Amino acid sequence: MTAPKFNVEPWGLSTGGLDAAQLAHEESVFGLSNGHVGWRGNLDEGDPRGLAGSYLNGVFEEHPMPYAEDGYGYPDTGQSVINVPNGQIIRLQVNGEPFTVRHGAVDGHVRRLDFRDGTLQRSLTWTTPSGDAVEIRSTRLVSFEHRSLAAVRYSVRAVSSPVEVVVESEVRANEPLPTEHGDPRVQDLLARPLVGLAGEAAGASAVVVHRTRESGLTVATAMDHVLMGEDAPDGPSASVSSRAEGDVARTTIRASLGAGEALEFVKFVGHEWSGRASVAALQQQAASGVAAAVRDGWGGIAAAQRRHLDAFWSSADVRVEGEPRLQQAVRFALFQTHQASARLELRSIPGKGLTGSGYEGHTFWDFEAFVLPVLISTSPRAAEQALRWRYATLDHARDRAKLLRLEGAAFAWRTIDGRESSGYWPASTAAFHVNADIAVAVTQYVRATGDTDFERECGVEMLMETARLWLSLGRRDERGAFHIDGVTGPDEYSAVMNDNVYTNLMVQLNLRGAAASARAHADVADRLGIAAEEVSAWEAAADAMHIPFDSARGVHPQAAGYTDLARWDFESTHPEQYLLHDHFPYFDLYRKQVVKQADLVLALFFAHEAFTFAEKDRAFAYYEAITVRDSSLSAAAQAVVAAEVGHLDLAYDYLAEVATLDLDDLHGNTEEGLHVAALGGVWLALVCGFGGLRDSSSGFGFAPRLPSRLSRLTFAVRVHGSVVELEIAPTETTYRLREGDAVRFRHFGEEVALGPDRALRLPTPAQPAASATPVQPRSRAPRPAGRALGEQ
Repeated sequence: MTAPKFNVEPWGLSTGGLDAAQLAHEESVFGLSNGHVGWRGNLDEGDPRGLAGSYLNGVFEEHPMPYAEDGYGYPDTGQSVINVPNGQIIRLQVNGEPFTVRHGAVDGHVRRLDFRDGTLQRSLTWTTPSGDAVEIRSTRLVSFEHRSLAAVRYSVRAVSSPVEVVVESEVRANEPLPTEHGDPRVQDLLARPLVGLAGEAAGASAVVVHRTRESGLTVATAMDHVLMGEDAPDGPSASVSSRAEGDVARTTIRASLGAGEALEFVKFVGHEWSGRASVAALQQQAASGVAAAVRDGWGGIAAAQRRHLDAFWSSADVRVEGEPRLQQAVRFALFQTHQASARLELRSIPGKGLTGSGYEGHTFWDFEAFVLPVLISTSPRAAEQALRWRYATLDHARDRAKLLRLEGAAFAWRTIDGRESSGYWPASTAAFHVNADIAVAVTQYVRATGDTDFERECGVEMLMETARLWLSLGRRDERGAFHIDGVTGPDEYSAVMNDNVYTNLMVQLNLRGAAASARAHADVADRLGIAAEEVSAWEAAADAMHIPFDSARGVHPQAAGYTDLARWDFESTHPEQYLLHDHFPYFDLYRKQVVKQADLVLALFFAHEAFTFAEKDRAFAYYEAITVRDSSLSAAAQAVVAAEVGHLDLAYDYLAEVATLDLDDLHGNTEEGLHVAALGGVWLALVCGFGGLRDSSSGFGFAPRLPSRLSRLTFAVRVHGSVVELEIAPTETTYRLREGDAVRFRHFGEEVALGPDRALRLPTPAQPAASATPVQPRSRAPRPAGRALGEQ
């Protein structure tokens, strides 16, 4: 798929013209959300469009899980995100002719996503087939201040001759999802998942209430309209009426415009949902949210949006000098990550955020691994809410563990409400590392923020239940070593192997974190029934954890025996045969050394203290030669480790790849929604890669080095509740304390103290001689950063 060319600017994204073939991609890139509500960047009039998309975080439909052959422990039901009633639609008629970009003449069509105002702006001039010209402007936002609110400011102006205009502003339910499901039962449910329960309309407002057929979730959508400038002496007069029936609520505005006159109004749309509230209560809640926004007016909600983002950028901005397009891509990634999380309120972030229905709207392990670290430093409240959501699903995780005949809790591999929703067990049930990923994220959050309230209320119990899982899942051999057999690590081109190194090391961190937390909060541990003997058993298992090592090759195998497998025949694999899983059976992939996404390399990053520098250097080179990056999760981890072992230019190529992955649609599937974990990976590549950030129980450290193409890198991170800013130059780094108490950390291994009274300017030591530049499989090297970032 050919990507559109977005104009390069520091604080926004814009594109001119309109290419119907690019609409689905642009709709994802131009999506707006606040973590509760998500609107794809569809055109106001709703046609043409790539994929319709209006989402509420947590609203889904349940459906049967079809299997060719059933098996014990397989989930009975699946979960899929649905389109909730769509309040984006504003249709226009000019002298009886419906506005569409398909007919008449369109000039100056521009859309721009503004990272500082949090708006999507659109402007164009349309000449009807009969020759009447109007200027159309719209500005859309999904409010950070008002949790349930989206709004559109819309205007149409007669250019040179009088016109009669009719606007039909809608809320429309049961818009189809883009995917066709092979099971007709599932397809029927997802085609029309919403049943109408109530609808009211009066004046310029309307509200409709629907319920999902199987999951039983109730959704209320309200809208109201405020005409602007209608009291001006020379303003146009307009009539307004509304009605609601079936799947559609519609407000109709009619006006006569003289030459140069404009009709301008604001559409306010409120979205609420609940699995328990009554229809009347939810209807009132949606209407009240809209009424509050109407009282604030467009000026009020737009100003609040700007204030919110000003506060966000003041601490979250990452500034890169030397590459304008990279700067734009970095801010796009931060903006979209923030949009996905700002109003989570006990929800998590789906793999596509609220920008598309890809992955059926499910949340995965990569949220805790790739996104949560970004939130900890930029939006710690959102990080807390996401972890509290995981805690809220703990009973589902306990039930899943019991079904699998295990102790403790087994969190879902992919889910919307906490119940397992994956039917492919080698890449779901067997991928137990999700539990350690969640547990380690709890430890990292508490360590970085100092939030002991969360640790006492949720963290100790989450760590306890995951620790119990590992002791029931693992085994001791005759020499006392602790093994975890038959699991799948992050690499989805290998499955159900013994002693996956990533899993074992993350479990080790999980067990030690659980023990430390239980000892630190003895009263909570006592209330939860954690005995001293159990804590000692966790520590003993962690100490006895078996970490395979291939002494003949001098590297850690991805799992026991992995380096003895035959290597994939990369030379005979043609470039068009990637993605491999689209062209080869998993049976063949599972038997060979070929890595879909960073696995052992991810362990080098997440469990960095378990490896010497020499081991990291050798392992990185070894796995570069067999990693094909058929997953969007890989490049960020490879960037971080490449930077650590001294391959700064290669790390920069990987950074450029992950930074432009969605903007350039590198995987050809951004139309299904943005890759939120990859967007988080942009921050990781910069902060943990070139900033060298590492954390552990013994403290934080930095090892900042810049690649040749960057002249300066500035960012801030949270360290034990304080905020430390780094300004990295080629030969030195300046540290400043932005917030909180004095902190101690390591700069290239040397401990330093930073207080509020002065900046620390520390030199960058000479870089050790790097080993030979690693070689990737044929045709799978990252595209050079110059080509990726030089495109205008």
